[in-house]
Amino acid sequence: MAAATSVWQGVSVPPTPTGQLAVPRLHRAARIEDAVHQFFERRLRRTGWRINIVAYTCYGAPGWVRVMCRVLIGRPDTRQRARLEKVRGWRSFTTLPAKHVTVTVEAGGVRHETQTDRSGFIDTVVEAELPPGWGTVRLSMPDAEPVEAPVRILDPAVRFGILSDIDDTVMVTALPRPLLAAWNTFVLDEHARAAVPGMAVLYERLVTAHPGAPVFYLSTGAWNVAPTLTRFLSRHLYPAGPLLLTDWGPTADRWFRSGMEHKRKTLARLAREFPDVRWLLVGDDGQHDQEIYREFAAAHPENVAGVAIRRLSPAQSVLAGSLPAPAERPHASGPVGQRWFSAPDGAGLWKLLNEADLV
Repeated sequence: MAAATSVWQGVSVPPTPTGQLAVPRLHRAARIEDAVHQFFERRLRRTGWRINIVAYTCYGAPGWVRVMCRVLIGRPDTRQRARLEKVRGWRSFTTLPAKHVTVTVEAGGVRHETQTDRSGFIDTVVEAELPPGWGTVRLSMPDAEPVEAPVRILDPAVRFGILSDIDDTVMVTALPRPLLAAWNTFVLDEHARAAVPGMAVLYERLVTAHPGAPVFYLSTGAWNVAPTLTRFLSRHLYPAGPLLLTDWGPTADRWFRSGMEHKRKTLARLAREFPDVRWLLVGDDGQHDQEIYREFAAAHPENVAGVAIRRLSPAQSVLAGSLPAPAERPHASGPVGQRWFSAPDGAGLWKLLNEADLV
C-alpha cells in the first residue's frame, strides 16, 4: 500500500518513518516572532501581566455563528486603559498573544471549546440557534474575565447587503504611501482621523431602505486596530457591523500576508455563506478595490447588486500613491452587466444609487 501524504500550504508533506505525519517547518520570520513572544511572555507573566480576551463583532445565520476574538497578555489595567478617550495607534501593536490556550464559547445555550492559534486568534464557526438580528456570544477561560461579543445574525429572508472598504472609503487614510500609512497607523490620535463626507449618511439611508440589510467592513488592516476602527465608526454614526480584517506580521510560510488575497478570499467566503444575498460593494479608486470587485462580479454575478466607487480628488490620489484617475461616467456597466457607480463622496453616490432604484 502506498504511503499517505498530507498537503500543507500547497506542499505535499511525506509521513515520518513511524507512519505519523511530519509537522511542517515554519517560515524563519515566524520562528523568530515565536521566540521573541516566548521570551517576553515568561518575563511579563512574572511581573503580574494577565490574560485578556478581546472580542470582535461576529456574524452568522440561524444554525451557526462565526466567532472571532483574540487573547492577549497585557497589563492588569488593560481594561481601564481601553476606556481612555485618546488612543495612539502604536499602542494597538504593543501586544503579546496568548498562544494555543483554550477558550470556551457559549452561543445559543451551547458550549464549545476552541484554541487560539500562534497569533492568539480564534476564528471558528460553531453551531448555535440564535434569532435574526443582534445578539451576543460569551467568551471565557479560567485565567481571564469573561466577555460578550456582539453577533449579527442574518435573517434568511435578507436579499441585500453592504460590503464596504474602510481606508479612503469611510475614513481618510492615504494608506498606500508608506510614510503616511505608518503615521496614520502608529502615531495619529484616533480622534484626528477624518471621515469621508457623506458616507455614513449613505449607509444609514441604505439600511433604512433595506430593512435587515447587514453592513460588513472589509479591510487589509490588522486586527490590532479593530477596537480603534470600531470606535471611529461608532463616533461618526456608521451602521454597526462586523469588521473583516487580517493578521499583522509573519505567517507560517511568508514574511507578510497579502492584503489583496485577504479581500478576495473574504468575498468568496461571503458568497458561500450567504448565497442568496446580493451585495453592494463599496470602495475607492486609490487602491485595488476596482480590480478585486471586477473579479468577484465576474465570478459571482448573482451576488452583486452593484459597485459604488468613491473617486479620490487629484490631490488625494497623489497622497494615496496613485495617479489621478481620468474622468469617468458617473455610472456604467461592469462585468456581465452589473451597475457601477462613481462619485467623489457619499452624497454623490446616494444620488446615483437612488436614480438606479438601489435604495
